[in-house]
Amino acid sequence: MASLHTPTPRVAAQVAALPIRLHRDGYVEVLLVTSRETRRWIIPKGWPVPGLAPHEAAASEALEEAGVIGTALADPFGHFTYDKRLDGGMVLPCRVAVHVLRVERELDRWREQGQRERAWFGSREAARQVCNLSLQRLITRVGRAAELAGAPPRRAHRVGAALRPI
Repeated sequence: MASLHTPTPRVAAQVAALPIRLHRDGYVEVLLVTSRETRRWIIPKGWPVPGLAPHEAAASEALEEAGVIGTALADPFGHFTYDKRLDGGMVLPCRVAVHVLRVERELDRWREQGQRERAWFGSREAARQVCNLSLQRLITRVGRAAELAGAPPRRAHRVGAALRPI
């Protein structure tokens, strides 16, 4: 049992993009990137950006970390938590708001290209590739989400050209 003087760890808020592409038959692919340190498969994520809505910051992370441009849904698709290791060994609990990003274009060059790998996976395989159980569930769910196959949502941050299924 913790004493009255034990500080409660602060939970930090982060945003993430869950980049997807839709095929005409309803098949959903998910783009994963490797982390810089452990080389594990993850989704692009980062800190909120002052002046940007959370879904806009998520789209910015996808551009920076994965080199993709698309439409980020304004409402989070879900959340997951993880422990971020900071310099000096400290651990900071993080709650990540995940915004689906309907990818419209992949760039040949992007900011973190030399630091990360990126790869497309079917949603089931993408879920198997990530270590975080809550993130696995979100990825599995996005593969079954019928609402993603329709027209772009009313509230979204659009970057680039209109989305057309592959």
